[in-house]
Amino acid sequence: MTSYLRNWWTGSIPIAEPSTTASIPTIERLSPPPEDDDDGSKTEGEDDDDDSPPAFPSLSSAQRVQTSKSNIPTILSDSALMPPPPLPQLANRVPGVPAIRLSAPQSASSSLALPPTTTKAPVKLGKKRGKVALAPGFGPLDWANLKASGGDLRGVDQLQRIPPSVLKQHNKRDDAWSAFNGKVYNITPYLSYHPGGEKELMRVAGRDGTKLFASTHAWVNVDFMLDSCLVGFLIPEPASDY
Repeated sequence: MTSYLRNWWTGSIPIAEPSTTASIPTIERLSPPPEDDDDGSKTEGEDDDDDSPPAFPSLSSAQRVQTSKSNIPTILSDSALMPPPPLPQLANRVPGVPAIRLSAPQSASSSLALPPTTTKAPVKLGKKRGKVALAPGFGPLDWANLKASGGDLRGVDQLQRIPPSVLKQHNKRDDAWSAFNGKVYNITPYLSYHPGGEKELMRVAGRDGTKLFASTHAWVNVDFMLDSCLVGFLIPEPASDY
């Protein structure tokens, strides 16, 4: 270090001469790129109107590779979707020909087994109650108009307390009373308007018809149907004095 400062002070700093053996880099001339033979003109045989879109995604793209490896469900054929028949007899069945009775027992869980309801005998219903043809002017609307007219359909001046012995006396065609749900009605004016016929309604004349009414047409509102014919209320038979 001291010698270096001395040389710098005296101005005799040795300068390193360039080495004659060092190789000087040379610049190579780059050859021009080859000219494109395609000068815009199409050769013979090429399609001038090629409007087909490019493949998307491209054939070498990552999206196409992932799609090909994904578990895409395949479309099954009809034979793969429909399982074969459980019994060999059904496979040889000819349309239009009666099926052969299967000897193998069918379980209750089999889809070919008959429903349990079809193996039982049908329940016999009671006698169907039919309607009769009413005379002209005696339909349901005619009965509603008669009730709204304000005419006397009761046949009594005031409501009464009626025991069964008194009710039994009114069992004639021109004087018919009947009890329904504890109320006594004069059914005489309604005989010709009854959809089931006059004969059917006379079965309850002079007695309590609640049970028969409930078994034939319980959905009918008897209180609304015969409200204008109310004559009193049914009471128990009074006890005798002896």
